[in-house]
Amino acid sequence: MVYQHLALSRQDRIAVITLNRPPANALSPDLLEELDNVLTDIEQDPALKVVILHGEGRFFAAGADIKGFTTIQNAEEAEELAKKGQQLFNRMEAFPKPIIAAIHGAALGGGLELALACHLRLATPDAKLGLPELNLGIIPGFAGTQRLPRVVGKAKALEIILTSQPVNGEEAETLGLVNKCVSQDNLLNEALAIAKHMADKSAVSIAFSIEAVNYGEQHGLTEGQQKEAELFGRLFSTEDAKEGVQAFLEKRKPVFKDR
Repeated sequence: MVYQHLALSRQDRIAVITLNRPPANALSPDLLEELDNVLTDIEQDPALKVVILHGEGRFFAAGADIKGFTTIQNAEEAEELAKKGQQLFNRMEAFPKPIIAAIHGAALGGGLELALACHLRLATPDAKLGLPELNLGIIPGFAGTQRLPRVVGKAKALEIILTSQPVNGEEAETLGLVNKCVSQDNLLNEALAIAKHMADKSAVSIAFSIEAVNYGEQHGLTEGQQKEAELFGRLFSTEDAKEGVQAFLEKRKPVFKDR
């Protein structure tokens, strides 16, 4: 499929999505729709096991398409816009293949909310990450008020939201907002290196791990433990679990078939 605002490339078992909507990769409705479509393509391709998301040009994604806000006529339309963005980002958070955000330049507003929906985040030291929506007299609408406190804590999240002041990549690493701070020259290579480690694992155990972590976060420790035990049991009947145990006993690298 040909996309107007993004590109999809493949590196072995890794899908690389490049946002390409100059000058700032603003998250227009058209771009978000294309992102939803490309995720469907990736999900349906069993050869692809990990996703890297990054931006072309100067920014990862500098926010939502502010010009598009001028066409919103009423509260109902604004609410519908927020719900559509939330639905897509919920899909990303629950996506059965890990999504790694490689952030440079800026991830602001909707751009940070997009990154928060990814499973891992890398950023350059001088990257700017923030939610400046209050400067426009609005609030984050793509679940930024919900995901950011879960990552950095309530007090720091409120500071970032209420002051509209971004943090740089180094501070983001200290806060746990990004997994690792990486120079811009090495950003994609580091993301690929992490992705390759994941791609060596069984796709079934990867998907179940994501499901277990998300379920526990949403439902609490007790129910999360029950879900973990259920998924642990289901995995034991898979070919990959048998292969993994046998490979360990034979002191060799497992050859997973993703089933």
